[in-house]
Amino acid sequence: MKRLSSYRRHKAAAPLLLVVALLGIGTTFNVASATIKAAPTTFDRSAAIDEGKQIFLKGCSSCHGLNAEGGAIAPSLIGVGAASVDFQVGTGRMPMADMSTQAARKEPVYNAEQTAALVAYVASLAPGPAIPTDAQLNYERDGNTAEGGELFRNNCAMCHNFAGQGGALTEGKYAPTLMGVDPKYIYEALITGPQSMPVFSDKTITPAEKLSLIKWIKSAEAEPNLGGATMGRIGPVTEGLLIWILGLGLLIAVAVWLTTKAR
Repeated sequence: MKRLSSYRRHKAAAPLLLVVALLGIGTTFNVASATIKAAPTTFDRSAAIDEGKQIFLKGCSSCHGLNAEGGAIAPSLIGVGAASVDFQVGTGRMPMADMSTQAARKEPVYNAEQTAALVAYVASLAPGPAIPTDAQLNYERDGNTAEGGELFRNNCAMCHNFAGQGGALTEGKYAPTLMGVDPKYIYEALITGPQSMPVFSDKTITPAEKLSLIKWIKSAEAEPNLGGATMGRIGPVTEGLLIWILGLGLLIAVAVWLTTKAR
């Protein structure tokens, strides 16, 4: 007791007790704050899922089923992941009126908040590919244009054209142009494989290579048209057709004019 009493009378006792008390108060405050912050986050996610379910029931369930199990004209959405829904809805491809045709990119039906709610609902049904974060999409820093060009020619050019302008496929389908597409949607298309497009998993094309692909596409998009009219940048077919039409048309016109003059 005498030793304890001597410690209490020590000059450093009061400051030390004050520091300990402040540390205790700070720790308690941080724990309480974290608990308070965690509750709204969970609540917000739950609210988003509920809102997304209501949107789904009104706008999607007639084709995809009341529980997203799919139907005769539309596939199941269980396990497709957040990235697939964000791509399809964010680019305006879904919802669509006629499921027998290819979904085309158009003005989105739902705004950003509604799309996020739909994404949250479908993602809650089963695990699937997630939406890439901004840190994952830093293609300007992490991408390589030369590598991206090689990857594009080997994996994408046969459908999307060597310049990314899109092209015709079989059975009336087509590969859309990649010009003007948000990098996030390009990445999501690679990991989800919408419609006729195959899925390029991280084992097939790594995340770093995906960024290189995006960087090359954006480089091609910004490339100036030094030759004048691009004519769709779909190669010698349109150029040859233009020459034949204009060239033959001009020759026929000259022949008719000469014949008229000869008479």
